[in-house]
Formats: sequence, C-alpha cells, structure tokens
Amino acid sequence: MQSSQVRLFAILARKSSSAVVFRRGPSRSVLLTRWNTSNDTFEHGQWLKGRIYERRCDLSPEGDLLLYFAANHRKPHYSWSAVSRPPYLSALAMWPKGDGWGGGGHFTSSRRIALNHRSNELKLAEGFSVPKWMKIEQFGQRPGWGEDEPVWSARLERDGWKLVDYPNTTKDDFGAKVMIEYSPPVRWRKLNPKWPKRYSLDMSIIGMGERDGPWYLMEHTVNSGDRVDSLGRSDWADWSESGDLLFAMDGSLYRGVCSAGILAPLEEAIQVADFSRLQFEAREPSPQARRWPSR
Repeated sequence: MQSSQVRLFAILARKSSSAVVFRRGPSRSVLLTRWNTSNDTFEHGQWLKGRIYERRCDLSPEGDLLLYFAANHRKPHYSWSAVSRPPYLSALAMWPKGDGWGGGGHFTSSRRIALNHRSNELKLAEGFSVPKWMKIEQFGQRPGWGEDEPVWSARLERDGWKLVDYPNTTKDDFGAKVMIEYSPPVRWRKLNPKWPKRYSLDMSIIGMGERDGPWYLMEHTVNSGDRVDSLGRSDWADWSESGDLLFAMDGSLYRGVCSAGILAPLEEAIQVADFSRLQFEAREPSPQARRWPSR
C-alpha cells in the first residue's frame, strides 16, 4: 500500500517522447513537470496553488501544448480551462468556468481543441486570444457537464486502452473509510505497443474517496500469458513508445525495462525520479512559454 501523500499522474504525448507529470500533495498545490521519456530527463516548471483536474487534461500530439482544467475557488474565475506550454502553467488562452462541472477537454489534433464547456462558457477571459490556426469546438454530446467523465474515458480509448470489466454492484457509504467501492473493479487494459501478444497492462479502479488517501483507489497489473504480476496500489501506469513499463507510486516514477521483448521483473524497476520532497516555489515562465508555437 502506498504511504506517500504525494500523488503523481502523467500524460504521454501521442507523437513524441514528451510527457507531463502532475505532482500534487499533501497540500492543495500542484507542480507541472516535463518528462522526456526517451532519456528520463525532467524539467520542473510552475506550481499552482489550487487544484488541477488531471484526468480532464490533455497534451497536444507533439506534446508542446497542454490543455488543463484548474480551480482555486476564488475570484475572479473560481475555475477555468487554459492552454499553456509545458512545463509552465502560465496561460496562453483561458476560458473561465466558475464551477466544477466539465472543464478541460481534448486536443483532437495539433490545431484543434474540443473544449468541455457549455455554450455560454466559450468566451475567452479578457486579454487572451488564440491564433488563427487553432480551432475551438465543444466536446462530446453534453459539453460542460460531467466531472472526470466522459473526458478521461474518451482519452483512454483514444490512447489505446479498452474497457474490459465494469462493476455490477457499487457500495456507497459516505461515512466509511472508502466512500465508494466497486465490485468487480472498473478495469481498463492496454496492450504493449511493441509486444502486444506478449504483454498487457491492466488498470483497476477499486473504489473512490478514501479518507486520508487518494480519490481514486487504483491497482495496476501486468499480464503475460497465464502470469499476472501486480504493482498493487499505484497512482498511474502506462507503456512507453519503446515498450517499457512506466509507473508512479509513493511519490516517485519508475521504469520497468522491456529489452528484446523481455520485461524485467517488477521488483527490478528503476526509480527514475523522486518527487516526494519537492516544495512550492514561485517561478516565472520562460520567454518561449509566453507565446504560442508556430504551426
């Protein structure tokens, strides 16, 4: 079982080795970090005093732009969606939201965003604009509603995950240590991109709302034929484009090397970064982060 109060969540770019890592906890502060998954180098960016809803966020295919949904529940906006250049959070565009419904969305291409806002929430905040090459449309059938769903599930499916199990019973007890428990767990599966017939990764959501713990109670397992190897409680996991296993737990990121089609035992995974002791630090954006990239 995880012991760290630091939670990590990553999003991998679809067409490059770029990724972003959201580091949250124990207080309401979030750090954005850029991760080059080809050589495991990291660039820490800006912190936000507030909450970023990482499952409603997305990276552009090349990884040079981030769409995120954030809230500080203070005037003037309370909550908002924004586009920035990782690893910075300074907004190039900002759409005020005002509540916790919807928000965020998807990059449907490098030049198009599906924004999860209602029709009356599509106006940019004062002083912001988007370039002519960027097109903004609304997300899904009921834009601006839902919470992490349906944005998260749609992104998982887009990125190669398949829903393979869904609970037939749900135990709700808002006074219990775990508010919501699923039976069986919600389970998603993703095949290894290099060795799809040999390895698959399962992400199981066993419950939600653990007191003094994470909101999502998750476990990850690696399947290889008849063998199942478990990471146990973990924050995040995915396959790298090279077929390595990447995962986060206890405030650190790890890499399980898959060489010549053989995945190293999970206990031999390499710790590539430890985020557990980082503390809030005010940082100004770089000059590049203050302007849109060219397309």
